[in-house]
Amino acid sequence: MVKVVKVGKKKKLSLQFLMLSIISFILLGTGFYVFLQDSASAHHISLSSGVRGIVLGVDGHSASKMIHKPHLVYGTAWKKEETARLVSDAVKAGFRFIDTACQPKHYNEAGVGNGWTAAAQELGLSRSDMWLQTKFTPTTGQDMNNLPYDPTLPVVDQARKSLEVSLKNLHTDYLDSWVLHSPLQSFEDTMAVWRVMEEAVDNGRVHQIGISNCYDMDVFRLLYQQARHKPAVLQNRFYADSNFDTKLRQFCSDRNVHYQSFWTLSANRKALATNETKKLAAAKGLTPQTYMYAFLMSLGYVTPLSGTTSPIHMAHDVAIMERMQGGEEIFTTKEQLHFAKMLGMPGDRVE
Repeated sequence: MVKVVKVGKKKKLSLQFLMLSIISFILLGTGFYVFLQDSASAHHISLSSGVRGIVLGVDGHSASKMIHKPHLVYGTAWKKEETARLVSDAVKAGFRFIDTACQPKHYNEAGVGNGWTAAAQELGLSRSDMWLQTKFTPTTGQDMNNLPYDPTLPVVDQARKSLEVSLKNLHTDYLDSWVLHSPLQSFEDTMAVWRVMEEAVDNGRVHQIGISNCYDMDVFRLLYQQARHKPAVLQNRFYADSNFDTKLRQFCSDRNVHYQSFWTLSANRKALATNETKKLAAAKGLTPQTYMYAFLMSLGYVTPLSGTTSPIHMAHDVAIMERMQGGEEIFTTKEQLHFAKMLGMPGDRVE
């Protein structure tokens, strides 16, 4: 008896399987291509140590959508001729908030302008997607051989000229934030400059104003009381020598003033280098540095500056921003209190 094999049915099944395979391959290839496009700014950094920001489409983020969420500000001091490249790298990594100053002694403000615009053009970002902050630096903080304004001008005109230079350097017709780099030698001069800054808010060239390197509670309180446009920002070193600005930070918290911390990592290296901090950070998928940033951002009114020059650290910074912006609670109140004690912050509660 001859056994008959029905090959027609097998051929039909094989053809169907082949077609399904081709369709699946096309869909998979399309998805992978989209993934690669979204990850174009990754610079081949691996996805280890919590590095997520570089592959989650951060180039689509806008400062306007992040302004009321936890975020870091990219600091640009002391970067000299590398400023444009580093600012561009930071923006492509996911930073949207940039801090600089019209102070050639320590900042390359024009480099900041070239850096953010180059990255924005590459990523298809608009000016409104970025948040730019610069400072008027009085002559006491300037190199007298390299000034952005005429030192013989009255101080109010120095401030006005500084603003003009900043707008030109940063390739913009407005600032998101303009900061007085430090109080002047007399409170009268400080308030005179503040009135000029308020005028800039009135005419729309500046959206908000603030002050930096102000550690005297009485000076800041008096400025706040006399200001028509209240300071939106206080930018200070976050370190033990100023008692971590405990009273100033409480004042800011009570009045919806954003406290920007700089020298955040450098001034607290000892605490960040301990095995306990390393273990606490690792348990949350963080480095000691991003653990510190997360701690400050978790307070709700503190915005740290990060001046890293490392692409990997930029990616780490963006990753913790994304986690917190997504609603993840990194710190409980108990954990905040414990880490505050490790840092040496005074008091039995975190403010």
